[in-house]
Amino acid sequence: MSVQIAESVTGEDAAWDDLRCRATAVREHVLRIGAGPIGTHVGGSLSAADILVALYFRVLRVRPHDPGWAGRDHFVLSKGHASAALYATLAERGFLDTSELDTYGCATGRLMAHPTPAVPGVEFATGSLGHGLSLATGLALAARRAGRPNRVFTLMGDGELQEGSVWEAAMAAAHLELDNLTAVVDRNRLQISGPTEDRMRLEPLADKWRAFGWQVAQVNGHDFGELVPALRFSPVTGRPTVLIADTVKGRGVRHLEHRKQSHFAKLGEAAYERALAALRAAT
Repeated sequence: MSVQIAESVTGEDAAWDDLRCRATAVREHVLRIGAGPIGTHVGGSLSAADILVALYFRVLRVRPHDPGWAGRDHFVLSKGHASAALYATLAERGFLDTSELDTYGCATGRLMAHPTPAVPGVEFATGSLGHGLSLATGLALAARRAGRPNRVFTLMGDGELQEGSVWEAAMAAAHLELDNLTAVVDRNRLQISGPTEDRMRLEPLADKWRAFGWQVAQVNGHDFGELVPALRFSPVTGRPTVLIADTVKGRGVRHLEHRKQSHFAKLGEAAYERALAALRAAT
């Protein structure tokens, strides 16, 4: 596809190396935003970075110079609190200048703490958890009724699967046989108040989605060799797809990993420098 970045002719390893470099850049942007005047949701942005990079650099049909292109694939960030990762990915992909990331949360800028359509490439204002799958279901249904080939993807947090509206949308998407719809679950197993399984048990999660009529795949959400093929696969006719991506909250910054305290952070200068050094040491 002309709008996708072609994979390296030197083989998959080189292609994955390129994506890993992109993901590191996204994580660096997230940390810089977290060191800004209002802070950001660092942990969930870091866990989602690889998924977003895989989508925007290898899967989604998009035109950064023409964000409203009718032939584009649609993406909805249901876990809107991870806006820093989305904005950073959009900037790396060319939808906006990376310098604009420094305006995150400023009243006079476009980059609000939750996504807004004022930002090129953002389809909906999101962040009220549990709504993204419903929005994506509507987009998928509209594309099918219009006879358009657009695919629709949404990224959800695992904590938001405790919202009943998610399962209403899951039931509707299966009933409507929306095989142009793919949901991705950022399964980092932590929410703001602690482990998901302590707050409201989700497992057996894959079985739940299958019971609702979805095709299910499970992958390492930090391995591009698994992520990209899983996101690119041909769906089963008449069935929406969910990809359960096992991730680590705070991924890439060792002292932030697996910690609920990394959910939101306002990094001071010393904390930012420490986190940046840890990220660079790990990559």
